[in-house]
Amino acid sequence: MSDDIKSLEKDVKKNKRLASEQAMVLHDLIEDSLPDGYDKLMDIAQATYDACKAWDEANQKLKAAGG
Repeated sequence: MSDDIKSLEKDVKKNKRLASEQAMVLHDLIEDSLPDGYDKLMDIAQATYDACKAWDEANQKLKAAGG
């Protein structure tokens, strides 16, 4: 396995972890803070979207490289 593929796999794993962590932040807001914490919803939702998008982009790069 090439170093490029290993690097891409590492990036996918890192981004997946970050997306999962951000999803938990969103989950916690929903479970514990709504409706009072509604003012945080858009920022947390955007951060969750961005983290998931970063994971998807890294995953697509890995697939394109044959990993």
